Amino acid sequence: MNQIAQLLSEANILLDLEATSKKRLFEQVGQLFEDHAQIARSVVFDSLFAREKLGSTGLGQGIAIPHGRIKGLTHALGAFVRPRQPIPFDAPDGKPVGHVFVLLVPEHATEEHLQLLSELAEMFSERSFRDRLAVATDADSLHRLFSTWEPAS
Repeated sequence: MNQIAQLLSEANILLDLEATSKKRLFEQVGQLFEDHAQIARSVVFDSLFAREKLGSTGLGQGIAIPHGRIKGLTHALGAFVRPRQPIPFDAPDGKPVGHVFVLLVPEHATEEHLQLLSELAEMFSERSFRDRLAVATDADSLHRLFSTWEPAS
């Protein structure tokens, strides 16, 4: 099992989310982590928004990986969100984002943080993986996609 599958629970997969902006998306993701991981939604929102102010976490190709460090978090957590309509994200290619992977890491998890971001970037760089994400119809099938992904050798 890859690192990403270990930190993404099926409960943290949101499909057809009604969000028209990064701000609204971060608010709803904050609520998700508050409900499932007992992290205050304001802490999640503030962490993601602060990182976004440094530069967009939009990668291009309709993908974004907003991420933040959370004081007191003991291990990395992830959430995958597919908004109902793509969201403007200031991505380098100017395209709106339709697939968002939110990554939360412990405050001092520098090396782990970089490894996770690298694995996510590698996943999302594969066109076939992005295509399968786009057509998956439920959280279970999306979770299976993340769980069975393996890096190209």
